[in-house]
Amino acid sequence: MRTERSLRIQVLGRNGKEIFKGGVEVPEEGTFSDLKGAIQRRNKKYYPDRQRITLPHQGQGRSAPIDSSKKLKDYVTTDRPQVIFKDLGPQVSYRSLFLFEYFGPLIIYPIFYFYPQVYTHFGLPKRTFVYPAQTYALYAWCFHYAKRELETLFVHRFSHATSPLANVYRNCIYYWAFAGFIGYSLNHPNYNPVGETQLYVGIVISIVSQLSNFYCHIILRNLRKSEGKHSHHIPHGFLFNSVTCANYTTEIMQWLGFNVATQTLAGYLFIASGTYIMTVWAVQKHSRLVKMFDGQDGRGKYPQRYVILPPFV
Repeated sequence: MRTERSLRIQVLGRNGKEIFKGGVEVPEEGTFSDLKGAIQRRNKKYYPDRQRITLPHQGQGRSAPIDSSKKLKDYVTTDRPQVIFKDLGPQVSYRSLFLFEYFGPLIIYPIFYFYPQVYTHFGLPKRTFVYPAQTYALYAWCFHYAKRELETLFVHRFSHATSPLANVYRNCIYYWAFAGFIGYSLNHPNYNPVGETQLYVGIVISIVSQLSNFYCHIILRNLRKSEGKHSHHIPHGFLFNSVTCANYTTEIMQWLGFNVATQTLAGYLFIASGTYIMTVWAVQKHSRLVKMFDGQDGRGKYPQRYVILPPFV
């Protein structure tokens, strides 16, 4: 009977010290997924999504994590097989992260609309009149975040399975705090609405942008065939023919329409903050796509496109 041969992999920390004395054993034909399973058997807290495995650093630049389906023998040397291990800390699925961060705004914002007596706790009079802009803002806000929740459940496919647990607290603070700030400002007893024409212009911009954003998400979903995989296709169709991150562009335009129709300092701070964050992400994604599709070795050449905010970026 033939005995399956195995590899003993030395698992090092980023400081070069051995994590598990004597290394871990995996089948000779094993994958990086098998290695992660072997590491978890040595220490139960290191479940696979918590692990980042790279090869010993060679040359300049940061080593990228390796696809878990790749075979170990194709990457490690047979005389001294080594990998670098990093504990990513407690993880949460991206789907759960999104559901948590979007749930808060759906609950917090309506409190200020439906319970105007909350302002009496701040020494203010109770609101006695509701402007059309305030009612529109409630509908637009709740539609937006309900749409995000449904897209998280049924549309989005995530390239990474998990995110650090700490991001739940950070993201929830960001979204929930702005929900309270904007809800408080827009439903304030002393709120002054915009003119009727400006209100309708803002509503039109917002509705068109919301629908466009949804269509952009459908296009991105169709580019990624399954969860946990980066798309290896050039985005195309609709606004993606001109803008790399058209999904971010339409998100920004939606909030621009919302603010044109409602006009509060809190709302404009929110769009400024969100635009900065999304622009950083967009520049990173654009650079990655340009590098991936460089026209070399049969790869396509990434077309000339704006990144996120034509005609500026």
